[in-house]
Amino acid sequence: MAGTYTLSKGLHLYPTPAGAYYAVSSLETDRPRQFLRKLLQQPRTLELNVDNLKFLMEQQDEQKCFELLHHCQKVGWVQGLTTPQEYPSASLEEILPAMLSKISENGKVLLADNQGFYLATHGFPHEVAEELSALSAEINTVHDRRSGLLVNNMGLKSYAWAIVDAYGNSEVGFWPLFISKNRFVVAIYGIPHFNQPEFVSLVWALTIRYSTK
Repeated sequence: MAGTYTLSKGLHLYPTPAGAYYAVSSLETDRPRQFLRKLLQQPRTLELNVDNLKFLMEQQDEQKCFELLHHCQKVGWVQGLTTPQEYPSASLEEILPAMLSKISENGKVLLADNQGFYLATHGFPHEVAEELSALSAEINTVHDRRSGLLVNNMGLKSYAWAIVDAYGNSEVGFWPLFISKNRFVVAIYGIPHFNQPEFVSLVWALTIRYSTK
């Protein structure tokens, strides 16, 4: 207990889908992102206690740890699980397609790297997946070139792009995921479902695999 804060017992810290998205959706770094990224680097969920909070937040001030945890809980970025979770031991090639299939309304989704090659896909034919992956890399290049206008002049914080219909609805969206020095792109045909537990698993898997590179 610190100040008016009290930790619940028997829980394990785990990001929510919103927390996982916040952690990897931008190059910017702040205290909540640092905490969430460190949380995603652990091979298993850590028990909710003061020592683990200090470790994850890289902060020895107990009161500040409680305040940061309260903030992340209030905005819905972190949750407490009664059952601990472990990072899946299977290879990314085996687990990525199933994870990807759950984050799109119609199951058409792919994960591409910054060079424009797809790592995994679900629902797209090979040729389409190749073209969308190449397009995602070109979009990244355009965004980087015009970031001064988009971020500084217009105040747009999102790195995501979309091809929209006449009503402004996304038909194909491209969402970058920043994992350490790596940038991946999730391309989705139709409505994204990032509010699924599989999205957290996807970000967790990529973080464990690529965060040290």
